[in-house]
Amino acid sequence: MRRYLFFLPLFFAMILFTCKNPAEKTGDNMAGPGQNVFPAFSEEAASNFVHLALRCVQTEYPNKLSHVMNGPSEVLPPETLHPVFFGCFDWHSCVHGHWMLVKVLRTFPDLPEADSIRRVLRSHFTTEKVAAEVAYLQQPNRRSFERTYGWAWLLKLQEELLSWDDPDGRQWAKTLQPLADAFVQRYLDFLPRQAYPIRRGVHPNTAFGLIFALDYARQSGNKALEDLIVQRSRDYYLNDREAPARWEPDGDDFLSPSLQEAYLMLRVLPQEEFTNWFHHWLPRLAEGEPANLLTPPDVTDRTDPKIVHLDGLDLSRAWCMLGIARALPADDPDVPVLRQAALRHANATLPYISSGNYEGEHWLASFAVYMYSVGDE
Repeated sequence: MRRYLFFLPLFFAMILFTCKNPAEKTGDNMAGPGQNVFPAFSEEAASNFVHLALRCVQTEYPNKLSHVMNGPSEVLPPETLHPVFFGCFDWHSCVHGHWMLVKVLRTFPDLPEADSIRRVLRSHFTTEKVAAEVAYLQQPNRRSFERTYGWAWLLKLQEELLSWDDPDGRQWAKTLQPLADAFVQRYLDFLPRQAYPIRRGVHPNTAFGLIFALDYARQSGNKALEDLIVQRSRDYYLNDREAPARWEPDGDDFLSPSLQEAYLMLRVLPQEEFTNWFHHWLPRLAEGEPANLLTPPDVTDRTDPKIVHLDGLDLSRAWCMLGIARALPADDPDVPVLRQAALRHANATLPYISSGNYEGEHWLASFAVYMYSVGDE
């Protein structure tokens, strides 16, 4: 009996060593007592996503054009209309596919696919092709083209390039700047006239459009754009109370109206003011309410281009939850609820990014990479 007792401490030490995963991310902003660990962005996942993006940004068809024709001469193929962003089924998905390639290249500069990424970006980001994209915007009847989802992603792409200390990145930022300037001007023209925010959980969502534009304004030092977005965000959302989150999601949401709004306001308000605002916006979150907001939706058919939006909802909910949890005080009771829900949402969709169905593969990897980037902050 004494002989067995001698081995007990060693036995338990071996169990503890075996159970601890050295690859787990255990930073303060992800893990805590009683919490699971949010997955880290791996080079293997990055390579998989890059293959999806490299293929789709160069795939012209199928293509869903958002194209107002002013006459028969404008019945043209996608690559003629949009020589930079002609792939990935639609213009905005192609833009955030390019953002994803830049982001992955920055994150993993020695990725095996790095040369392929640079080769594709060099062929797309040329002065002539960008000028054609700008010229397209200047034609009649195109004021609302990609408003504001595509605008936001273009500025997110430019923000990424401007913040990258890389010779190619600096050249591409310079080349793309006229297109970024065109969308900045669209924001400056449109926001003063937009009396009411659009709250739907799809492309026109105003809060989403303001988030990336505000990030760009601060990165580029555009004070006029920053001040306008901050003021309009307060105008639209500051007095909001009791989010109707029990109605979420709609059947084709890829954004959460209630969480996107909060994800914007954490950028606009000081921490104390944001915390007070958030507790009025989702007042019972620490109690697990509304449960449907904290529970991943059921994605019943990933071959359906609208139903698969719900996979995007998982990822965008996760990044909002992570960002909100970081913005709240560390001891706020909402923080563990948000982090645990973010993990559930991420795990519900990450295995299905490479589903074999173009309906999701042409865009979901971008959402996954952005979610990882928020998790890594």
